[in-house]
Amino acid sequence: MKKNFSYEVLHIDKNSGARTGVLHTPHGDIYTPIYMPVGTLATVKSLTSDDLYDVGAQIILANTYHLHIRPGDELVKKAGGVHKFMNFNRPMLTDSGGFQVFSLADIRKITDDGVEFRNHLSGAKMFFTPEKAIDIENNLGADIIMAFDVCSDYGISHKDAEKAMTRTLDWLDRCYKHHKNAKQMLFPIVQGNFYEDLRLKSLEETKKYCKCGIAIGGLSVGEPKDVMLKMLDVMQPHYPEKMPRYMMGVGTPDYIFESVQRGIDMFDCVFQTRVARNGMALTSRGKVVLKQAQYKEDFSPLDPECDCYCCTHHTKAYLHHLVMCNEILGARLLSLHNIRFTLNMMQNIRDAINNDRFLEFKKEFYAKYGIKE
Repeated sequence: MKKNFSYEVLHIDKNSGARTGVLHTPHGDIYTPIYMPVGTLATVKSLTSDDLYDVGAQIILANTYHLHIRPGDELVKKAGGVHKFMNFNRPMLTDSGGFQVFSLADIRKITDDGVEFRNHLSGAKMFFTPEKAIDIENNLGADIIMAFDVCSDYGISHKDAEKAMTRTLDWLDRCYKHHKNAKQMLFPIVQGNFYEDLRLKSLEETKKYCKCGIAIGGLSVGEPKDVMLKMLDVMQPHYPEKMPRYMMGVGTPDYIFESVQRGIDMFDCVFQTRVARNGMALTSRGKVVLKQAQYKEDFSPLDPECDCYCCTHHTKAYLHHLVMCNEILGARLLSLHNIRFTLNMMQNIRDAINNDRFLEFKKEFYAKYGIKE
């Protein structure tokens, strides 16, 4: 494991405590803090691998559950793994499929052994265990893989949250015992819902399984923002120091800034491409909804501070036209831009941390983007 994976803290901002680092993997280095575009089905929707290289994607995420359903993890293995299957030769991460099992299945039965549910496409009965999740992730072959966990709903009782957390820890032990591939780093996931004592207990027990990274799950699942930030504040002093911390499913600019300030290094979210398909762009001056009539005759660039293909070749008027006509190219160009915008934001965050001015940059960004502190 050590020869394939390691993490270095490069700098800690003396005013905020935010940090930069580099995670070494078999497919290349990842400089943190970093945002990971989501390629659920081994594709970041509408974008090619060259597009991802061009916008500066250091690592992308694919989904274990969805790839198991289609085209099948055995087929991906025959293709040489997910890197070769989709022709992306940089680091990749696969989640365990746990979140999808719990969020997509209307009817499910959770036992200590695993989860029984129905395929969301065919309706066929399925059963996932921690061992099965690891087998699928081993077949997919991503650099970083996730343990199978129980993501509990916001608002449940302390008793139910504790049961889910305990089950997650039991499944984590089974995942680690079953995982044998030294070319893949298994990240454990901290749960505990929104109870401080459970979060801290989960974190303490989870650290025993940390080899080169830890993930925080079950946040940004519908709770108020201040509740999420409080939970991050509770956990921050207790993380392993020399390992990346991955906050799962978070990717809006304000949540990224607040989480980086609280010691988080890695993020993923479908937000960037999902809103692009609905005609929304993230820009240095805030969100731009291109369906609005004001852009019909606006011949200025989408974002004059962005260097992506969309911003250097097309106007808001043209993008408005594409969105209103429901043209595929509109979704593609806006996806390209939103990912480039976010990755450029992450680079600026890293630069600010390295120069001990993260808090100043955060204030400047919030003012221009329109975020209230």
